Formats: sequence, C-alpha cells, structure tokens
Amino acid sequence: MSFDPAEDGWRPMPRAPMPGGLGVPWSKRTGDRWQYGLQTTEAHANPQGVLHGGILMTLADHCLSLLAWEAAERAPCTTIQMNTHFLAAVQPGEFIWVSGEVTRRTRGLVFVRGILSARDRDVGAVDGIWRILRAS
Repeated sequence: MSFDPAEDGWRPMPRAPMPGGLGVPWSKRTGDRWQYGLQTTEAHANPQGVLHGGILMTLADHCLSLLAWEAAERAPCTTIQMNTHFLAAVQPGEFIWVSGEVTRRTRGLVFVRGILSARDRDVGAVDGIWRILRAS
C-alpha cells in the first residue's frame, strides 16, 4: 500500500529542505493549523528495520521550529530544549506528520508541543522551547 501525500492535500516545501538530505517536508493546512510531513524510505531505517528515532526528532524539530518562527513574528528562532517520547514504531515507506501548537510565548521564548503521527496512530509526542533571536 502506497500513500500519495499530494492526493491527500499535502504540498511539498522545496525551499525548506530537511538537513542532511533527509528529504523535502510536506505541508498541509487543516482549519487554522498547519501540519508538516515526510515521506519515509528505507534510507531512514535503523538496523532493526524501523524508522530511526533521530528521523522523528529531526522532523519534529524542523517543523515545530516553523510554528515558533510564526509565533515570533518571523524572527529567527533556535531550539534550546526538546523532549521526545516515542510511542510506536514506524515502518520505512510510511508517511509521517507533525501537528503542533504554540502553548506560550514570552518576549524571548516560544513554547511548542506536537504529536507525530503515521497512518492511524500517534508515534511520538514532543514539547520544546525555542529562543527568539533578535538583532543586537
């Protein structure tokens, strides 16, 4: 069974590639929220044959950073803390996505949380803090 993100309303984000050649993320607006996804491949697998946890963490960091950036009025942001809880294994070839929300913003920090999903299940939970970088 193959999943086509474009057929489900996702669009590629070629100007925001993931680091290390992990792939081009996809985006989808659902109501007033954005979701970000990644089509996984065998190259994302660990030696046990399931998706490497670092792939999930990288996707979460990359995508939740976009939410922090928007909350910071598009000022540059950097991750200063990110907590990840792995809930289920992901098979290579599955499309994974992040749904998130900003829970708080101060003058210098943005607090964000999100859920990573694949098919019909949650596979990870993430929360973190992003520092808003201001010109000196």
